[in-house]
Amino acid sequence: MTTLQLNPVDTGAEPTAEDLAPLAFAGYAHFTAAQVRGGRVRGLDLHLDRLRSASVELFGRALPDDRVLSCLRAAVEAGPADLSLMATVYSPAGEFTVAGADDEPRVLVRTGPAASGPEGPLALAAVEYERFLPAVKHVGELAKTYFLRQAAGQGFDDAAFVDRRGRLSEGSIWNLAFWDGASVVWPVAEMLDGVTMGVVRRQLERLGVPQRDQEITLADLPDLAGAVVMNSWTPGVAVRRIASVPLPEAPSFVELLHRAYRAEPLTSL
Repeated sequence: MTTLQLNPVDTGAEPTAEDLAPLAFAGYAHFTAAQVRGGRVRGLDLHLDRLRSASVELFGRALPDDRVLSCLRAAVEAGPADLSLMATVYSPAGEFTVAGADDEPRVLVRTGPAASGPEGPLALAAVEYERFLPAVKHVGELAKTYFLRQAAGQGFDDAAFVDRRGRLSEGSIWNLAFWDGASVVWPVAEMLDGVTMGVVRRQLERLGVPQRDQEITLADLPDLAGAVVMNSWTPGVAVRRIASVPLPEAPSFVELLHRAYRAEPLTSL
């Protein structure tokens, strides 16, 4: 694993124990995760947009894209051609403090072995839960792991979240997507718009594949022809069941999403 720190005056350096101390128990930070292939990544513009907007939301300011890119590039160049990457943005002031005007965010980049996600098909428990600041990919979300483990203890592979209005929103670390036999159906609810989801959506549009947004409840599932989860690992893993409702595996739907994802060009950092 490679870990690189972006300091206010650096373009990328190995972190010290002092650098890492604010993160040891930190819950006030945000991040993005990506799969790097051949030293390149898909949806780089979406990753930068995510980091920029989340930094403004949490810290009131964002680091310039070129400085973030310098750290990402240094981490990628220090590792193998194919790897997993996570960039976390945090404040050195830590939690439970009021940050000063000179408290500039910092970036910690970690890399590890390349990943492609589970094979599926997956069975998801339905859990009533709504994330705080759902549009931000923030850290410290104990509920995600808690509900994953609770679901596994009940014989499921993972959990899907249902909001107070009964709408399916997202999974523990996944976006959800559905298939009605002709169109890709994206759930409408308060949730995180994933980078892979953004890549797939724009490539489906370029491919001329119909898409629509719809509120989806458990009662709507029998009328659908398939479902998947997606995240930085993969553009689609089939879901065979949500709660007690079975779903067709729809291999053609899964392949369509993978084809759309592959149509997105890889971008050098």
